[in-house]
Amino acid sequence: MITETRYTESDGVSIAYQVIGSGPIDVVYVPGFVSHLEYTWELPAYARFLQRLASFSRLIMFDKRGTGLSDRVSDKELPTLEQRMDDVRAVMDAAGSQSAALFGVSEGGPMCALFAATYPERTAALVMYAAYASGPLVEDSPWRRRTTQILSGITISRRYWGSALGLRMFARLFAPSTASDKDYLKWYSTWLRLSASPGAAASLMLMNAHVDIRGVLPAIRVPTLLLHRRDDRLARIEQSRYMAEQIPGAHLIELPGVDHFVCAGDADSIVDHVEEFLTGTHTAAEQERILATVLFTDIVGSTERAATLGDRRWRELLEMHNSVVRQEIARWRGREVSTEGDSFLATFDGPARAIRCARGITAAVHELGIDVRTGLHTGECEVMGDDIGGIAVHIGARVKALADAREVFVSSTVKDLVTGSGIEFRSRGTHVLKGVPGEWRLFSVEQA
Repeated sequence: MITETRYTESDGVSIAYQVIGSGPIDVVYVPGFVSHLEYTWELPAYARFLQRLASFSRLIMFDKRGTGLSDRVSDKELPTLEQRMDDVRAVMDAAGSQSAALFGVSEGGPMCALFAATYPERTAALVMYAAYASGPLVEDSPWRRRTTQILSGITISRRYWGSALGLRMFARLFAPSTASDKDYLKWYSTWLRLSASPGAAASLMLMNAHVDIRGVLPAIRVPTLLLHRRDDRLARIEQSRYMAEQIPGAHLIELPGVDHFVCAGDADSIVDHVEEFLTGTHTAAEQERILATVLFTDIVGSTERAATLGDRRWRELLEMHNSVVRQEIARWRGREVSTEGDSFLATFDGPARAIRCARGITAAVHELGIDVRTGLHTGECEVMGDDIGGIAVHIGARVKALADAREVFVSSTVKDLVTGSGIEFRSRGTHVLKGVPGEWRLFSVEQA
């Protein structure tokens, strides 16, 4: 989804915001630590999460000052919680919202809580996910940690911000369930770098470590919902339990899971609870599913070939490879889903055409001096915008990984579906596919 980014001014600082949806209730979504309005949409799971929120509301989102597309601020003049809270008011004014439900994630929670206590007439409801009442450097906080430990963590984060090592550290804390998902980690790394500089990120961490809204909580007089995953590694659930006790009439829902990042893990259950809390009902998440044949390709020995040819010549060869692959996909009426580096993922509504496309790609790129491996599987896929997901996609990727240069590997499902087509196969034995239950019989396609 592409939506317009607009700007409003708050105390001389330009704040970037977006408005999507046309539901009967305004929802102001206040993100956590850092954010980037436009690159957020590049992650299918995050896009789905926001689209679901916008399905029952007019969703107002913004990048807090110092992050994303909003103005950067000096590391020496960090914004106070009150200033950042006032950015919420400025964005609501710019969006023409007189009253809205506030949805604060992580550090966005304290901002929303302070706003709800200060402007109850403009707060229809308050929702906080994985939020906290006091930071780890607050003197008398029951969740206080050693100063040296926190400062050391901030220093390390600054030094390795956006790097591969830093990404692994952040993933283990923020989203453990995605720590081995290469696509997710690639998006997350870019998102972090776009969202804040290393110095800004370190300064924000330090500021958040001193946040303390415990004295504000009893003054909140609006309907309040708290959501928290029980085994969140970054924000302890005891913080939400404490806030639920201190905010009059607040309701806490404890969710299973270890992820702190709102769009990792079961994000649909979070939206379900928010929708039911704000509207009195919820619509089950719709997952469009289609039966499709997935085709995976990648170049064999690409790293060695690139080193031999040099960067410029390798890029030229890779562009020719990409052009040939796309021509074959179009020729056999497939749909390109994604490409990354030297690999392609495409879908077909018929397995025989997918096989013929794979054979065409193999022969055509061989003429360029390139060899590819290809894997195919037919199964039910979940449609997520322009992307696809589901176990069938994972099986296709695993099948491809077992093929050698110029080989087209298929699952037994594909072989059985093209019986009578004239396509010949050779058995390649039974295999256990990583992360996929059971054993799978695989076959290689005989070249015509």
